[in-house]
Amino acid sequence: MSETIIDSGTVPIAIRDFGGPGQPLLLLHGAGGNLAQMTTLAEHLRPTHRVVTVDLRGHGRSGDGPWRWDDVLADLAAVTDHLGLTSPVVVGVSLGGMLATLWAQRHPECPGAVSFDGNPPLNRPDQLAGLDLEQAETELAKLRAVFDGMAAMLAEPLTAEQVAAMLAGQRAMAQRYGAAPEDWVAAFERNLMPGDDGRSRLRPDPDLTRQLRDAMNSLDLMPAYRDVRCPLLLVLATEDLPEQQPFHSLYESYRRVTAERLAAVDNPSLRVWHLADASHAMVAERPQELATLITDFLSPHH
Repeated sequence: MSETIIDSGTVPIAIRDFGGPGQPLLLLHGAGGNLAQMTTLAEHLRPTHRVVTVDLRGHGRSGDGPWRWDDVLADLAAVTDHLGLTSPVVVGVSLGGMLATLWAQRHPECPGAVSFDGNPPLNRPDQLAGLDLEQAETELAKLRAVFDGMAAMLAEPLTAEQVAAMLAGQRAMAQRYGAAPEDWVAAFERNLMPGDDGRSRLRPDPDLTRQLRDAMNSLDLMPAYRDVRCPLLLVLATEDLPEQQPFHSLYESYRRVTAERLAAVDNPSLRVWHLADASHAMVAERPQELATLITDFLSPHH
């Protein structure tokens, strides 16, 4: 497993190349994450694929640049060109899944793409059904306030005590998912930038975080689902994260509307799989099962 920075595009992009004997596969993390979060899934895929994990721009050890979908897709193209990966499979979670779908739309020759719950976030009443409009607006405003509060907190420099508390939180999360705590700590620390004043900041920085939220909130992937000509597997969560449970009625309605819209897409290249008992954190919850889903989907006998 080797790690390197690829400088051939407009932004330096950090990658980790796991090697592996088969078809090349790019593995993309979610917003606020980094390539270290994809290590367990990468190791499950390495027996069948040459796996490369990527720090998206503004995350981990990659450089900074404005968040525009075309620019980020160009970053991925620079990685594949630099490594000589011809027609890689692209697999992503959440934000990475949105990118996998956009990549598939633009690359009909792609042997396959997989999105793990990579749909735009819940932020508008038209994404909901069966709820009173006024009630939906009120609940959405509360949800936005939660996200605004989290973003404001993460934008501030962190004291050593806050970092220690966050690291303890990462170890607790690892325990929740039966994962190795040191892997979760390493992933958290990869986004931590020590400052001269003894305080640290988390990547992505506040400006990129704002750009990311705007880009995801305004993204409509339905045209991509209709247009895609390479095999695309969309694996959807069916349960709330613990953090989503206070907004259960919103998320349940969003999942229902999304499922209905996808059922109306007439495209044999698109396969939608509702993963029973899985939340948005499915990559942490079920890495072995997801690796099997990927390999089965890409199998020539599929």
